[in-house]
Amino acid sequence: MSENQNLLAEQRRALIVDEVRRRGGVRVNELTRKLGVSDMTIRRDLDALARQGVLEKVHGGAVPVVEASTHEPGFEAKSGLEPTAKEDIARAAARLVAPGTAIALSGGTTTYALAHHLLDVPDLTVVTNSVRVADVFHAAQRGSGQRQGPATVVLTGGVRTPSDSLVGPVADQAIATLHFDMLFLGVHGISTEAGLSTPNLAEAETNRRLVRSARRVVVVADHTKWGVVGLSSFASLEQVDTLVTDAGLPAEARAEVAEHLRLVVAGETEDAADA
Repeated sequence: MSENQNLLAEQRRALIVDEVRRRGGVRVNELTRKLGVSDMTIRRDLDALARQGVLEKVHGGAVPVVEASTHEPGFEAKSGLEPTAKEDIARAAARLVAPGTAIALSGGTTTYALAHHLLDVPDLTVVTNSVRVADVFHAAQRGSGQRQGPATVVLTGGVRTPSDSLVGPVADQAIATLHFDMLFLGVHGISTEAGLSTPNLAEAETNRRLVRSARRVVVVADHTKWGVVGLSSFASLEQVDTLVTDAGLPAEARAEVAEHLRLVVAGETEDAADA
């Protein structure tokens, strides 16, 4: 399959997920008419999305997956969700980072994407509780020993979660002794009422420590995270300085966010670097 075909499939599946969530369910014949593809293509898309756990196939169509507030998908499952949006967000968020600063990256697939875009920013100190994020910097250093000003990476200890984050008392104690200029925070859910939330109680406490240690807090989250509420809230919107998201965030949600913090929409907000 060509790169263009992959992109088209990714866009089509994102539209399917949005349609399922918005309407509470769709039928195969409706999707074939709306998207202009065969029913076999739609069925393959539904199979792929069902394997990722983002919808449930039913006879003749699909419905949303009803998840408990304690449900936490693994890293690989989340990696397949909204990949284009995450790349756009990562690119926009990277523009906020100045050379020579100390930053923190929490666990998550969007912060993992961001890490790749930070490899060419010189003289960074990176604090992270994400095994995946740390691996990005370590692999780059091993692969190119002549890089100018490679990042210094501080990986906290702790207990590993399904999303490959390190959490718990060891991580909390390590983070509490540190201070960084900017925190880039991935989230399970974000809403006006619940703020930032996660299904994992230990991860919530570690995220609280990260927020306390940061001069500025930047949330990196695609539009599907809006309105999602996990078991434990760990920060209010008032504790966040900036939300970097994608163009899929609805106008109503944008207005709500803008009442509390700065909103950067990847691909639309061109002055992100001046935030």
